[in-house]
Amino acid sequence: MITSNAHKPSLWIALATFALVGFGAFMFPAFIIRPFRSQHPRTLLWAMEIRQFAPLVSLLCAIVSFLLIAMLWRSSNKWRRALLSLAAIAVTFSAVMSRLNYFEWMFHPVDSAKFDAESSSKLGADEMILAVRYGEDARAYPIREMAYHHILNDVVGGVPIAVTY
Repeated sequence: MITSNAHKPSLWIALATFALVGFGAFMFPAFIIRPFRSQHPRTLLWAMEIRQFAPLVSLLCAIVSFLLIAMLWRSSNKWRRALLSLAAIAVTFSAVMSRLNYFEWMFHPVDSAKFDAESSSKLGADEMILAVRYGEDARAYPIREMAYHHILNDVVGGVPIAVTY
């Protein structure tokens, strides 16, 4: 008895493996390097290493996945074709997104900061800040906000500055 490609578990397992590796190459760094979240240095190191190789890995995984999808497509029913379509979307999405600097979308600079007077500030006593003083003018930038934006453009004592964290 001859079995069709759609019923060969090894092709489906290979497709699932390549699709997951390709998707993971994009998703792992995007998930780990997020604002307002505790991050372990070793995990960040892994995320940055994976991020560096993600464009190549996701492209290779997408190519292999599309070859496997082509082999499985013809002999698949509509439900399996739906799974194949989802795999194609996932690997295409990953191959494109791993080439974009999506961190700029998460960590965008603030062009016009709004400040509260010290008396009306809602900062906790144990909250860390970045502080800048120039002449009689002073500013305090909460670390929890700076961790999200990373760059803030401001004017202190009449001098334009870029605050970064």
